[in-house]
Amino acid sequence: MVTAVAQRLASQRKEIDDTLATFALSPTQLQEVKAKMRVELERGLKKDTHPTASVKMLPTYVYRTPDGTERGKYLALDLGGTNFRVLVVKIRTGMRNSVRMYNKIYAIPLEIMQGTGEELFDHIVQCISDFLDYMGMKNTRLPLGFTFSFPCNQTGIDKGDLVSWTKGFKATDCEGYDVVDMLREAIKRRNEFDLDIVAIVNDTVGTMMTCAYEDPKCQIGLIAGTGSNVCYMEEMKNIELVEGDEGQMCVNTEWGGFGENDNIEDIRTRYDREVDGGSLNPGKQRFEKMTSGMYLGEIVRQILIDLTKRGLLFRGRITERLKTKGIFETKFLSQIERYSSHLCLGLDSTCDDSIIVKEVCGAVSRRAAQLCGAGMAAVVDKIRENRGLDHLEITVGVDGTLYKLHPHFSTILKDTVRELAPNCKVDFILSEDGSGKGAALITAVIDKYLYAMRFSDETLRDIMARFRREMENGLGGDTNPTATVKMLPTFVRSIPDGSEKGDFIALDLGGSNFRILRVKVSHEKKQTVQMESQIYETPEDIIHGSGSRAVLLTWTKRFKASGVEGMDVVKLLNKAIKKRGVRFNGVIIHLQDYDADIMAVVNDTVGTMMTCGFDDQRCEVGIIIGTGTNACYMEELRHIDMVEGDEGRMCINTEWGAFGDDGTLEDIRTEFDREIDRGSLNPGKQLFEKMVSGMYMGELVRLILVKMAKEGLLFEGRITPELLTKGKFETKHVSAIEKSKEGLTKAKEILTRLGVEPSEDDCIAVQHVCAIVSFRSANLIAATLGAILTRLKDNKNSPRLRTTVGIDGSLYKMHPQYSRRLHKTVRRLVPESDVRFLLSESGSGKGAAMVTAWASRLADQTRQIAETLAEFRLTKEQLLEVKKRMRTEIQNGLSKNTQSTATVKMLPTYVRSTPDGTGKRFTARPTQCIFLKIGKDGQ
Repeated sequence: MVTAVAQRLASQRKEIDDTLATFALSPTQLQEVKAKMRVELERGLKKDTHPTASVKMLPTYVYRTPDGTERGKYLALDLGGTNFRVLVVKIRTGMRNSVRMYNKIYAIPLEIMQGTGEELFDHIVQCISDFLDYMGMKNTRLPLGFTFSFPCNQTGIDKGDLVSWTKGFKATDCEGYDVVDMLREAIKRRNEFDLDIVAIVNDTVGTMMTCAYEDPKCQIGLIAGTGSNVCYMEEMKNIELVEGDEGQMCVNTEWGGFGENDNIEDIRTRYDREVDGGSLNPGKQRFEKMTSGMYLGEIVRQILIDLTKRGLLFRGRITERLKTKGIFETKFLSQIERYSSHLCLGLDSTCDDSIIVKEVCGAVSRRAAQLCGAGMAAVVDKIRENRGLDHLEITVGVDGTLYKLHPHFSTILKDTVRELAPNCKVDFILSEDGSGKGAALITAVIDKYLYAMRFSDETLRDIMARFRREMENGLGGDTNPTATVKMLPTFVRSIPDGSEKGDFIALDLGGSNFRILRVKVSHEKKQTVQMESQIYETPEDIIHGSGSRAVLLTWTKRFKASGVEGMDVVKLLNKAIKKRGVRFNGVIIHLQDYDADIMAVVNDTVGTMMTCGFDDQRCEVGIIIGTGTNACYMEELRHIDMVEGDEGRMCINTEWGAFGDDGTLEDIRTEFDREIDRGSLNPGKQLFEKMVSGMYMGELVRLILVKMAKEGLLFEGRITPELLTKGKFETKHVSAIEKSKEGLTKAKEILTRLGVEPSEDDCIAVQHVCAIVSFRSANLIAATLGAILTRLKDNKNSPRLRTTVGIDGSLYKMHPQYSRRLHKTVRRLVPESDVRFLLSESGSGKGAAMVTAWASRLADQTRQIAETLAEFRLTKEQLLEVKKRMRTEIQNGLSKNTQSTATVKMLPTYVRSTPDGTGKRFTARPTQCIFLKIGKDGQ
């Protein structure tokens, strides 16, 4: 039996060893990789073979590295992620090691990253201005170098056309244009300082130049992180794409494409092919997919799945998490190989399993380092041969998280270069000031999860069109019953016109607090409004209890009081007030004391519009962006099928929170939105509100953070009970974290209270998550508001809309970026409009009083008209008396004796009959027809 077990274990061990053996590269194979890389380097340099070369060898127009004679002050910009640096470099004459660097890091807000190119470069120049003020160098004309870590086609040292944005940037009107020209134009627009932009460089070049300040032998730059790339100083005579034979130029190899011509197929495994086939660019960047941090974890995951299917790991059980693409991050390789082999993937692993997983990680990372070493050997040997040297001493400047953080990568890389290029002494120095700090990597990881929350203007215009159709359905008599956007008539037909006055009680119920206001509108010198208010808390048992004590038409915001839906709340409220009165500041106010009845029931959006309309009579839209969200606007009466009449306008309560309840928004909802909905009190309802409102925003962020923590992307994989508790991350936390100055400090405080002990990178990542979620909300609100504005414009048949939008709600008021994002997006989506956004300072309670004042004024007018017309109204008895008197006068008019005094004269006309249809002639004879002449004395 023991022998059988031993044989089985030996067989399993052999299978595992055979699998990992495919990743073990022999010295001969590594020499072949080096030779093939050398061939591709040559092909990329030659004009004839460059178009088909897999290693493109792009000229950078950097002709030399620092030689120690540099002096003076230089300005540098480093743009490659959500943060960018502005640096001033001071070099003392002739002293290489006397280089002092001063820098400040600036955030690039999401709305700038995804706005226009002009806005992006204006923001960059604004930050340069701030930095120059900080350094006291505003009046100094400085040479500027621009590290721009995005793909560019360079035609000169200071010319680079952007090929495409990456890393979450989507600024419009940039791709295909020279980014240096855009920066120069932005500097001219600001007109505060003058800079001489002398260079635009790739991040590999920036790394090489940074390290060359410290080591004159540094003529190679290596990035070994999320991506993989190398640049080096090539002899000009070998670069056929550029004119000139003298001197050197730095070439950006873009070696990640090595292997696209199938020349390394013999060393690619089936796991490499699976990863390549499941990537965004199958068949491309094959060398990078075998060597870079973006893909190594996925290769390991594919191996673990295969071994598990074969019963060699985890008792043959594959968890759902292990099946998830991207779940095994490359940082796990570093952690497993440095500390232990513990996995956080919900796997039921044994000690033997842990050993195997560590071996898998080691095999994959070792091969990656060896391949980079083989490529580097090809580069250094080429440089040695270019210079006709038997022995070369050279330094490589390195940046990248894989090189910095993996415990063995750098050692294996160096050993491989030493073995494959024995005639070269290669030193590696780490770039401490290069581009690509932690925030850029974290942003790239976050974007993998939250890319679907970013919307282009094209997508937002499509959402506008969808909402516009739902508005039409809600207004149509035939389509209203099935419409998700109900477009409810409010019977408010105008905004305040300045003539309102009086003393009113307003009740404001819209959440867990209930407000009673006393509003006095007077006209002593000018129209003024005085308000007193008292706030009462609505207990949970009342919110969820009997409807006899609630005041609401349709329950949302956690209200569930029974016996109200479908009931006339005005009658319920009237009955309750007449029974008990209203307690205000300790005094019971009875309805009869005001000699009035309930004049109006008002939605909070209508109240907001009326409040703002009191100050600006152009206000014809009201929006709530707070705990809930909704909008109302003034619609033409002729378009509202549910209400009779065609003249004038009426305010429509859109109830837009239900937009998407019919599946209209399924393509833009995320897994996090669906999880929020499933856990709500009303699954499947108010889907738009759940994507944008303050009630759900904090919870949405919490769910995202939990998922990222579970996958080891945040908080080192730690998940605390507080973080798992629903409602612990509030929307007010989102607002605090996004504050421009103290946001990161607030993030650390909030996350610490949740027990996760965040790093600086964690705080940056959480701030980025909050920005994406809140920016999506502002974008979606802008799209639906844009639909309302375009409808108003069409209704008025005007080429340009001028209107005011009244807004209330804590999210709009308290979030530091929300209002600006909303305004900018609306301007882009509805460019043919001038929209003023007016904040409601007094809430919807004042608006309810304004509606009541309007209704009261309308009631007074109606009463005066009724009194004027009252004497024209006749009772049934009066009409019968008129009939009787008319009959008497007719008889008097017919009688010869009384005809002379009769008021109804009954005059003969001699028309004997009416036509009978036979066409015969008729002869008039006396007394055949009587003409009644009614009037005083026969007049």
